[in-house]
Amino acid sequence: MEAVILAGGLGTRLQSTLPDIPKPMAPVGGKPFLWYLFKWIARYPISRIVLSTGYKSEEISEYFGDSFESMSLEYAIEEKPLGTGGGLMNATRRLTGSDFIVINGDTYFPIDLKRLFLYHTGHCGFITIALKRMTNFSRYGSVECKGDLIVRFNEKKPCADGLINGGIYAISRKLLMEKEFPEVFSLEEDLLGKSAGNGTLRCMTFEEPFLDIGIPEDYGRASELLKA
Repeated sequence: MEAVILAGGLGTRLQSTLPDIPKPMAPVGGKPFLWYLFKWIARYPISRIVLSTGYKSEEISEYFGDSFESMSLEYAIEEKPLGTGGGLMNATRRLTGSDFIVINGDTYFPIDLKRLFLYHTGHCGFITIALKRMTNFSRYGSVECKGDLIVRFNEKKPCADGLINGGIYAISRKLLMEKEFPEVFSLEEDLLGKSAGNGTLRCMTFEEPFLDIGIPEDYGRASELLKA
């Protein structure tokens, strides 16, 4: 199995707390946040990770080098901001397998990656998204499903109970290679949002804890959650 980590964001919402640090390198308990992602991913049969990096990418590559435990690490560096979609496409060109996992580099949602991947490949899916059920939230958009198919992504608004996009995907490389995309685009809006309801987006719901360090209040509780 191969994985891409989207780690090129500027982290503008964390600038007041952590100026001049790539968001995935935000310190948590004396280690970069990305270290915890690698420790979780290393539990699964993933042999290779391609990191889509941009802002101060050298801080990431100098810290981690070309391997972490049994996984090899490669870096697909954005010479200019490409958006989550453009960054993904840039990283995808370095992959060799037909399907792969994509993980947001600023969220911690330690699901069973093997289970997600096997479900995805077993259903001949194009994209399978890991969802998280939440209550009383307003800072995330909700996801509507019919069975295991995603039919709509809703805008952010107060929601008493609903599903959110957990920022983890199993993706068919063939789907990306066959489509024409601009150099700069958003994975969430230009690919996922426009594909909802056409039968290409599947989903699985997981109950693991969800943490988004791009939001200062979640970053503040990261040490308590991740030290466990």
